[in-house]
Amino acid sequence: MQIKTMTISKLAKKTKTNNQKAAKTRRQRGYQWEDTLVKRFNTTKNWKAFRLGSPSIALPDVLAVNTDNSTIFTIEAKSGTSTSLPVPADQIERCLEWIKTFDIYQKRHVLLAFKFLSKKRIGIGQYEGRELREFYKIWDDTLEITDCVCTYEGKFFAKINGERKEIPLKECTMPFKTKQRK
Repeated sequence: MQIKTMTISKLAKKTKTNNQKAAKTRRQRGYQWEDTLVKRFNTTKNWKAFRLGSPSIALPDVLAVNTDNSTIFTIEAKSGTSTSLPVPADQIERCLEWIKTFDIYQKRHVLLAFKFLSKKRIGIGQYEGRELREFYKIWDDTLEITDCVCTYEGKFFAKINGERKEIPLKECTMPFKTKQRK
């Protein structure tokens, strides 16, 4: 009987470990951003907000309501160190489905909340400093749902057939203090 031994190179193990760490870091940033949004809404008069669960469930990241002025937001939150943050079409679609469900509210909006961290990734494990920026875009429900991306400058683009087309989404003024750029 002949025994073959297989070895996994140290480089392959290290790459897998680094990829797992990077994925965990990205998820933690997302959870922290969602948690920050919930806390900001909940410290604002007349607002209540909730994180709705894990990404594996067809739920928006955050639900925020103000019954006094009949307003509800479903929020998809994105945070990162790159120069653009993508939003898959299915995430916009599920936020729209949820917002349609709550027709008792007069003002119903899907918000896309972007946080560009104060460090910009320039390489593997390498960062440079920059200004922290936040953008709160109101999705225009007359638009065709497609994969989209928000840039560090606050411009919003649809990705259609591999090409970027700018979409002029309105910026939402939030009821709390932000690092929002006008």
